[in-house]
Amino acid sequence: MSEPSIFTRILQGEIPSEIVAETENAFAIRDIAPQAPVHLLVIPKTQEYRNVVELAAGDPALLTELVGLANTLAAEHADGDFRLVFNTGPAAGQTVFHVHAHVLAGGLEEGALGG
Repeated sequence: MSEPSIFTRILQGEIPSEIVAETENAFAIRDIAPQAPVHLLVIPKTQEYRNVVELAAGDPALLTELVGLANTLAAEHADGDFRLVFNTGPAAGQTVFHVHAHVLAGGLEEGALGG
């Protein structure tokens, strides 16, 4: 069995973080290094899936739940418009290998956040 991810440790209360939303199978927190005026992370409660490709193949209903929670958060914390980003692999910027979605909102323009 692998070590609990930082997200699992947050969910279990071992690491402090404000949970801004929660469903039966997912939760959301603020990103500690925001890249946009609104930058939230939507995370499944299971750490079974390392990335979005594994999640889509293994549990499409859970992926749908994550997208729905992201939509709800964007409506509550911004104007309802948002970017949903899943980093998949280290070369794409993934540093925590417990699938999670970045919800980015707040006056973003095309090309913003690009390198």
